Amino acid sequence: MATDQIAAEFQQVWKIYPCGLWPRRSVQALRGVNLTIPTGSIYGLIGPNRAGKTTLMKLLLSIVHPSRGMVKRLGAPVTDRSTLAQIGYVHDSQAFPTYLTARSLLEYYGALSGVCSVARRLAIAARLDEVGLSDRSSEPIATYSKGMLQRLALAQALINDPELLVLDEPAEGMDLLARQLLHDVLTERHQQGRTAILVSHSLADIQRVCDHVAVLKYGEVAFAGRMDELLGREHNGSADLEEILKPIYASTEPYMNTAP
Repeated sequence: MATDQIAAEFQQVWKIYPCGLWPRRSVQALRGVNLTIPTGSIYGLIGPNRAGKTTLMKLLLSIVHPSRGMVKRLGAPVTDRSTLAQIGYVHDSQAFPTYLTARSLLEYYGALSGVCSVARRLAIAARLDEVGLSDRSSEPIATYSKGMLQRLALAQALINDPELLVLDEPAEGMDLLARQLLHDVLTERHQQGRTAILVSHSLADIQRVCDHVAVLKYGEVAFAGRMDELLGREHNGSADLEEILKPIYASTEPYMNTAP
């Protein structure tokens, strides 16, 4: 696969965290991960708790650094921080300053991402309208519900029209209409040739919107490839993702080789 067709790449990536003072121990969060995320895909990242999903995204976003191996983002090593301006990120637990309004928050994040003032004003209005917060944009964030915070987080992640959108449990606390909004946003960006990575425990959301998927378990890749390839395998005739994942989660060995 050509470099310009790869949105993110992990090559033999290990992440080891030190643990304890005496005796000194370590925790292997990732163990030799090889994973390629193609440009233009909606890539689902799933796995049980403590599988390494969040660590993988932290590496991609330069929040932490790999112990060994190489991570690339939009064709460049993650040490090239200039590519961060082309990333949008929704954290699984928002911590926005509650004294700000939605409009002032988006103003700040737009400036932080290098969006010029004219484009920023247009983008703020468009994003607030897109996520259904235009009528509440001048109210303090402290008055927002959990679902409204998730809508605002999505607007924040889209303010710079990113090439790569990273979503960590974005639907937590969203109602049905907000979840549909999220699906529509991902579908639209997919049609535009943009890339999104969706980390979620909601297998229904993953199966509905993702065209590629990777399953992590104990810091290793148990499966990586096209969603239709995973669903098309013989599992008593079932095409339900939850049923297909049960033997993968239960096994101690990788389910199949990582696909490009």
